[in-house]
Amino acid sequence: MNERDLKSELYMQMARIGQALASPKRLELLEMLAQGEKPVEGLARQLGIDMRLTSAHLKVLREARLVEGRRDGKFMVYRLTGADVAVLGVQLRAVAEAHLLEFQSAFARLVASPAQLAPTDRKTLMTQARRGEVVVIDVRPASEYASAHLPHARSVPLDELRQRLAALPRDREIVAYCRGPFCLMSDEAVKILQAEGFQARKILDGVSEWQAAGLAVAA
Repeated sequence: MNERDLKSELYMQMARIGQALASPKRLELLEMLAQGEKPVEGLARQLGIDMRLTSAHLKVLREARLVEGRRDGKFMVYRLTGADVAVLGVQLRAVAEAHLLEFQSAFARLVASPAQLAPTDRKTLMTQARRGEVVVIDVRPASEYASAHLPHARSVPLDELRQRLAALPRDREIVAYCRGPFCLMSDEAVKILQAEGFQARKILDGVSEWQAAGLAVAA
C-alpha cells in the first residue's frame, strides 16, 4: 500500500466513527449508556422506539467499536467501550453549541429558566459539597448512581424524591443533577423541592461532562 492509499485508509476508518454518530437516536443511545450498562429493552423504552430498531442502532454503534454487548440470561446488555466515547459525545455537543445557531436556539429554549442554575463552577461546588455547605443530589436511577457519580453527591432518584424530602436539610441549598444538559429530571426535581419550600437549583453537568473536564468521579 502506497502512502496515498494509506492516508485514504486512515481517513476511511475515522469516517466510520462519524457515520456511526450520524443519527440522533444513536447519539441519545450513547448518552444513556454513558450512565452505565443497560439492557436493550430499557434502552428501547427510553428512546420511545421498538426493540428491533433499537437493536439496529446498537449494531451500527457496535460495528464502529463504540459499544459492546454481553448476554445476561435471556437479555442483551450494552455498555460503552470506554469513557472516551462518553467524552466524545460531550465534545461533539460543544462544537455544535459553538457553531450551530439552530442548536443554540433550541438549547436556550430547553434551559428556559437560567435562575434555576447553580452559579458556582465545578471545583467550587465540590468544595462546598465536601464542607457540607450545599447538598448535591443525583436524581438518576440508583443503578446509574452506582455506576459512577459526582463526588459527595447523594443518590435521591427522582421517583423517590417526594418520599425522601424529610431526609434533606432545609437550611442549605440543594443542587440537583442528572444525565447532562439535555436531561430534564433535574428540572423536575428542582420544581418539586422549591414547591416544598427548599432552596434548590440544578447544574447542567452529568458524569460525562465531569470526565470531559478532567475531573474525578466516584463509583
